[in-house]
Amino acid sequence: MNAYYQVVAEIFFVAFILLTLMGSWLAVNARVLMHCVLGLAVSLLGVAGMYFYLGSMFLTLMQILIYMGAVCIVIVFGIMVGYTPKESADKHELSRNMLLGFSASGIVAFALIAVAIGRAHWTRAVQTTGDFSIEWLGKSLLLDYCLAFELISVVLLIAIVGSIILARGGREEEV
Repeated sequence: MNAYYQVVAEIFFVAFILLTLMGSWLAVNARVLMHCVLGLAVSLLGVAGMYFYLGSMFLTLMQILIYMGAVCIVIVFGIMVGYTPKESADKHELSRNMLLGFSASGIVAFALIAVAIGRAHWTRAVQTTGDFSIEWLGKSLLLDYCLAFELISVVLLIAIVGSIILARGGREEEV
């Protein structure tokens, strides 16, 4: 009976590898952008399956929740809210002022980050936190930082609802 489970486990391992490879091939070679996102989701599902095969349920669930769920949905909403090729061809004007504005904001952001890093008091992470194991991370997310974890999910939900509202009313023709 033990050999039977070994064979089934190896079949699932090969299936997860094939799922990852087929999804990544679709993500790279598809001509329609939505098919690329679908390929990315299938590939990330295969990676989650490999985490499951390796016995890490926490990483499996985080892979599905964060990467498959959040990242793919954000990409889909970005596609929905973004301009069509015709609209972007009409609005393809990058003036000198915009280039200067982007450059100045980049320099200011870099300077602020450099000042923040320079003024920070650095301590070793091992002295202030736990042992960085998956068990410690799971317990701290579910016990110590539960409110922050839930607030982040509410903020993501608000962002998704907002992008749906923008996508519904944003494509009307101007008269």
